Amino acid sequence: MSKEKFAYSIDQFKEIAQKTLEMAKHLGATSAEVDLNEGLGSGVSVRKGEIENLEYNRDKGLGVTVYVGRRKGYASTSDLGEDAISDTVKASLSIAQFTAEDPFSGLAEPDQLAKELRDHDVYHPWDISTDDSIILARECEQAAFDVSSNIKNSEGASVSVQEGQFVYANSNDFMQGYPSTRHHISCSVTAGEGDQMQRDGWWSTARCAEDMESAKTIGALAGKRALAKVGAKKIRTAKVPVLFESTVSAGILRHFVSAVSGGNLYRQQSFLEGKVGENIFPDFLSIEEDPFIQRGLSSASFDNEGVRTKKRAVVTSGKLDGLFLSTYSARKLGLITTGNAGGSHNLFVRSPGATHDFGDLLKMMGTGFFVTDLLGHGTNMVTGDYSRGASGFWVENGEIAFPVQEVTVAGNLKEMFKSISAVGNDVLSRSSFQVGSLLVESMTVGGD
Repeated sequence: MSKEKFAYSIDQFKEIAQKTLEMAKHLGATSAEVDLNEGLGSGVSVRKGEIENLEYNRDKGLGVTVYVGRRKGYASTSDLGEDAISDTVKASLSIAQFTAEDPFSGLAEPDQLAKELRDHDVYHPWDISTDDSIILARECEQAAFDVSSNIKNSEGASVSVQEGQFVYANSNDFMQGYPSTRHHISCSVTAGEGDQMQRDGWWSTARCAEDMESAKTIGALAGKRALAKVGAKKIRTAKVPVLFESTVSAGILRHFVSAVSGGNLYRQQSFLEGKVGENIFPDFLSIEEDPFIQRGLSSASFDNEGVRTKKRAVVTSGKLDGLFLSTYSARKLGLITTGNAGGSHNLFVRSPGATHDFGDLLKMMGTGFFVTDLLGHGTNMVTGDYSRGASGFWVENGEIAFPVQEVTVAGNLKEMFKSISAVGNDVLSRSSFQVGSLLVESMTVGGD
C-alpha cells in the first residue's frame, strides 16, 4: 500500500469533535456525542495467476447523536467541512423533534467513562506495494495448486491491507481515539473433477502482518482441505456425537454471546433469559473477556460509548456470571453497563484439565460426525433450536473414514452447551473469540 497516510491527525479529529459538540449545545441539544472516523487501504485478488481485482479505499465520516431531553436524533456526513457539519447537527436536532421520549436514552454516566487508557499495540501499518501484494497473492494461490494435480480450479487468492483511526467524544467531557490496522490473506480453490468437485479455503487476519500465517501456508492449507473433501457423500440420519472444528466452533459460541446480550434480553428474545447464576455449560468450561490483549482483534480501553472496559469472567466453571450490556440495554434491564456497546472484547474459552489435541477428540468421539463447514441460518434465539447445513467427515473408531456433504446438524443450543464433553487445544488466532474444537455428546445429523 502507498505510504500516504491519514488526511487528518487525531488532534485535528479532536478539534472537529469539540466544535461539533459546542455547536450542538448552542443549537439546543441537552447533550451530544460525536464519532469521527477515517479509513484507508488496498486489496488485490488473483485467480489462476491473473489479476482479477485491484481496489483502493479511502473514506471518512462524522456521526453526531443529540439528545433533547429524552428525545434522540442522529445524522451523519462524509464531508468534514464546517458548513456540512453544521447541517448535520441541525439535521440530528430536527430528527430528535419527531422521536418519542425514551426514559432510558442518553449518554453513559460520567463515572462509568474510561479514565485510564492503555496502549494495546493495535496499529501496525503494512507498507507493501501493490506489485508486492500481487506477488504474494500469486504465491498463495500457487501453493494451493502445488498440493496436488487434482487441484483443478481456483476461486482466487487475495491480500488486503487496512488501517483506520477514530475519535469518540461526548458532552460528559470524554474525548479519545486512536489508529488501528487489520490485514488479511486468503485463498479458496477447487479439487476433483465432474460431480466430485469440492471447494475449500483458508485465511489469516491480524493487526500486524508478521502475525499472520505465511501466504504459502495459507495456500497449502486451502489446497489440502479442498482435496480432502473429494469423494464426499451423504450419510443416513443418525443421532451421534458431533465434533465442531475450531474454524466453526467460535460461531457456535457466538450464539451464546447473542443470547446474553442486552438487546435480545430486554426484548425477551433469548433462550438464556434469566439464567445468570445458573450452570449453562459443563463445570470444566469457563469464558473470560479480556479487552487488554496486545494486538488483540477486539482490544479496547473503552467501548463505543466511552465506557471503560474490564477483564472479567463471563462464565465460571459452567455458571453464567456476566452479560453483554450497553448503557441503553442496561437501563432497560435495571442493570449497569458492562462496557460492551459495540460488542464483546476478546473472549477466551478456558477448560483446565479438559483441553485435548485433535487426535484425542477423535478418539473420544469414537463414531460420529466431524463438522468443518456450516451453511445457512437456522437458529431460533427465542427457543434455542438449532439446525444448519453442514459438511465434514464421518469418523469411525476414532479415525476419519470419509468426507461427508449435504447433511444437517440439529439440536437445541441449551442442550448443546451443557453436553460439550471436551474442548480442543487447536485455537485459531484469527478470531476475537478464542476457542478450540468443541465435542458435543449427541446431535441429530440429518442425511438420507
